[in-house]
Amino acid sequence: MVNVSESQKNTPADSIINNQEAQDNSPKPAQESRVSKTADAPQVQSGKASWYGPGLHGKLTASGETFDQTAMTAAHNSLPLGSKAKVTNLSNGRSVEVRINDRGPFVPDRIIDLSRAAARAIGILDRGITWVRVELIGASRVK
Repeated sequence: MVNVSESQKNTPADSIINNQEAQDNSPKPAQESRVSKTADAPQVQSGKASWYGPGLHGKLTASGETFDQTAMTAAHNSLPLGSKAKVTNLSNGRSVEVRINDRGPFVPDRIIDLSRAAARAIGILDRGITWVRVELIGASRVK
């Protein structure tokens, strides 16, 4: 509710609200430009995806399992290991469900690294990088 003083009665509502917000010195939660989180909705993030595989196939992932470039898996910096995510290629609408089993990507402008199989499923093998939406759809089984 906006409190209106006698001197503000003929002032446009937007000006009153903006002025009161400017005077609000209460602490604000940290804002993330690409991530939205609510109690009732899955975590959703948009940004660039890339894929990895040949050089790391057979090596250990952050979850402790062996990386298999033919599995539907991905590396993400903050989603829980073992959780599932739906990754949608924003240029063609194709999507894939992946299990987060590794950490990365370690390139500043990317939000997820897909296995070769997951990249093929959404059509980014040739391009290597594309804009995607990542939605957390399943809770972690790994602690």
